[in-house]
Amino acid sequence: MNVGKTLFAQVMEYVPWKTFGRIIDRHGGDAGVRTLGCADLFRVMAFSQLTWRESLRDIEVCLASNQSKLFHMGLSSIPARSTLSDALNQRDWHIYHALAMRLIVRARNLYAAEPTGLELDATVYALDSTTIDLCLSLFDWAPFRSTKAAVKMHTLLDLRGAIPAFIHISDGKMGDVKVLDILPIEAGAFYVMDRGYVDFDRLFKIHQAGAFFVTRAKRGMDAHRVYSTKTDRSTGVICDQAIRLNGFYVSKDYPEHLRRIRFKDPDSGKTLVFLTNNTTLPPLTIAALYKSRWQVELFFKWIKQHLRIKRFLGTSENAVKTQIWCAVSTYVLIAIVKKELHLNASLYTLLQILSVSIFEKTHISCALQPDTTGVIAPLPNNQMILFDF
Repeated sequence: MNVGKTLFAQVMEYVPWKTFGRIIDRHGGDAGVRTLGCADLFRVMAFSQLTWRESLRDIEVCLASNQSKLFHMGLSSIPARSTLSDALNQRDWHIYHALAMRLIVRARNLYAAEPTGLELDATVYALDSTTIDLCLSLFDWAPFRSTKAAVKMHTLLDLRGAIPAFIHISDGKMGDVKVLDILPIEAGAFYVMDRGYVDFDRLFKIHQAGAFFVTRAKRGMDAHRVYSTKTDRSTGVICDQAIRLNGFYVSKDYPEHLRRIRFKDPDSGKTLVFLTNNTTLPPLTIAALYKSRWQVELFFKWIKQHLRIKRFLGTSENAVKTQIWCAVSTYVLIAIVKKELHLNASLYTLLQILSVSIFEKTHISCALQPDTTGVIAPLPNNQMILFDF
């Protein structure tokens, strides 16, 4: 079927261009811009993500070799490397952050009915961060250690569909726990995080907001048992206790009871100690909730493998954040396409198909079915399929 539009053009139709235009106007993004406005820069960045371009020269050469097809990308001419570099440095990254958040809202609505496998009606979020190492001499605005620079992606992942509900990009020195100060808290939701986020003052604020947290206790935590609930040790649950924190200051930070569950993992044989403010769920459900936190780790591994955020096209803070937010927008956009078209293929497979057939003029719903296209690129030895959606 020849539909007259390339696959790239059909993917771009899922971008809310009117909303994006209002975002650009609100930030004055195209004021004084003669070539490669904010919308065109997003098209180029999305193209580079979907086709795995590694440098500005790579983008320029690839576009030049497909000059006759630029019209279908929405571009009137080939952007020079210098033009791309200037655009990355000068187009406000907040514009692409706003676009990503708009796409995230749409994707979360589409995936709202997706099962989490936890038999819970409540929304479950996994919170963690990943560090992207940089060269200190080039990225001096992002200090991390004495000889290294880095940026951190603090991510709150909605486990329904593995859609990021919140992302904060900071320099490498920002402690993970500090993100709790800016994290939007949703009453009734569960926030699952590792013990690096144990700060009882901040956890109590989550409790006061009507939300629940599940985390692991740090070693040497000073607390005493108030009472115990009977448990079945054959399930791996060693104890289920209500505790109160000792110490003058820490007891002021969290003045109410906490629930402590000691659980022996039957697979690894390790004994884990969970802390939560939820008093009603069975202890095995709390253990399953914490285990689900690994989905955010898989998300980080996935995007580092399949999106271009390990090598940056510019060295300024604006260029790095623009590239990251465009990468996130592209990821969420393909997740939206998958859901809107009811595609069964994994997100990895869809990206593989698009990477080698982006300029094909085939109806997108037909092209993105791997059993009918046969255009999937071979899987490199160092790549893993981490998601099946």
